[in-house]
Amino acid sequence: MRKFDTKIQYLQYRAMTEVSRAAWNNTLQEEILDIPRRIVPGNIPTMRCCVYKERAILAERVKLAMGGDKSNPNVIEVIKIACDECPASGYEVTDSCRGCLAHRCQEVCKKDAITFDSKQKAQIDKTKCIDCGLCAKVCPYNAIQNHTRPCENACSTVKAISMDESMAADIDGDKCIACGACIYQCPFGAIMSKSYLLEAIDIIKSSQNNTKYRVYAIVAPAISSQFKYAKLGQVISGIKALGFHTVVEAALGADMVAASEAKELIKKGILTSSCCPAFVDYVHKNFPKLVDYVSHNLSPMATIAKYIKENDPTAKNIFIGPCTAKKVEFQKPEVAPYIDCVLTFEELQALFDSKELDIVNMEEDLLDNASYFGRIFARSGGLSDAIVQGVKEIGNADFVAEPVPCNGIAECRRALLMLSRNALKGNFIEGMACEGGCISGAGILTRGDKNKADVDKHSKIAQEKTITESVSQLP
Repeated sequence: MRKFDTKIQYLQYRAMTEVSRAAWNNTLQEEILDIPRRIVPGNIPTMRCCVYKERAILAERVKLAMGGDKSNPNVIEVIKIACDECPASGYEVTDSCRGCLAHRCQEVCKKDAITFDSKQKAQIDKTKCIDCGLCAKVCPYNAIQNHTRPCENACSTVKAISMDESMAADIDGDKCIACGACIYQCPFGAIMSKSYLLEAIDIIKSSQNNTKYRVYAIVAPAISSQFKYAKLGQVISGIKALGFHTVVEAALGADMVAASEAKELIKKGILTSSCCPAFVDYVHKNFPKLVDYVSHNLSPMATIAKYIKENDPTAKNIFIGPCTAKKVEFQKPEVAPYIDCVLTFEELQALFDSKELDIVNMEEDLLDNASYFGRIFARSGGLSDAIVQGVKEIGNADFVAEPVPCNGIAECRRALLMLSRNALKGNFIEGMACEGGCISGAGILTRGDKNKADVDKHSKIAQEKTITESVSQLP
């Protein structure tokens, strides 16, 4: 039964499952040191040079599953001991160099970093090279290649990752937007997000022992593209079996946001979305002069959570979704009163298995709160479609919504640059930090083109609902 795309995800899941199981049983402190040995028993290594290194890395994964470094405000952390296999980044001369006489690479180098050996083959002095890439562009044999580390490549727009003195990845918290792209791209699993599993388990256990409050699960619309081994209704039953009072679609919050954001767009004339916390963080850190263009609406997660708490003072809200940046968002002052904890789909799977819940054999429960437009927020272009629909439903014939969907943070940057120059060809920027949208978030179980199809299929079930009808059903 395939649950994950990579072995790295599986290792992280194993650590989270063991931590969760011990937390449910109140034996975590006694079991912490035994968990790495249980995951890698015996003396034969499975993925590293020796079992001792494997266990040392797993011990770090256990720490992150328990919340990580409390002194580090960033939710994305580097496991330094696991980050030692990638070659140094930068331009290198490959064996394709023919030792030609033209020496164009040397001519264009402004730092005199290129010399030639006795066979006239180029050599790059790393102490002088600034990685401008001019030499690679003029080489007639394409013999000079840029070996960018996968994590740096994943962060090429944000530029939050560099190398420390030991050549391990280092994350600049002042630049990082917690999108988690580096987590998936690291082939050695050296980057991981902090988990709030212990907090979630404590909330659930406390609610079972204290009838003064009830725990709500707010699930992201991308859930319809995950847990492919089971039916969505069985996943909902599994969530309730963990101890949640009920399950609510964040997509209902998306309907509420779409309706409100459409009004805000008409009033202001030009706007950017506020749904993706990584995108909003990117605007604040890189385009501070454009912050006033960001919609004043809370994200769908926070919007529906606020509604729940206003109508049920006993509520505790746990968001479950694909996004690592939500782990930052829920701690912000404007969101903290409404969201009590955030989990990813990977962490939800760990919770299922830590309680030995076989969701495949469960009866199907319903998840029927939102409209088609709220549910398609999960994929790139969905928010744009919802805004167009929201403006139509308002009935203002004098205003036309012209969204600019941005699929990934690089496209977001280009659109923001155009907005800063008053050259944006549109009036609404849909900012999605992850390419493909939330269905490609760092906390998902599986990736692929089928994710979009699954979201669209689930969304079409509610196609008869308009955004207005979805919001008006709220008591």
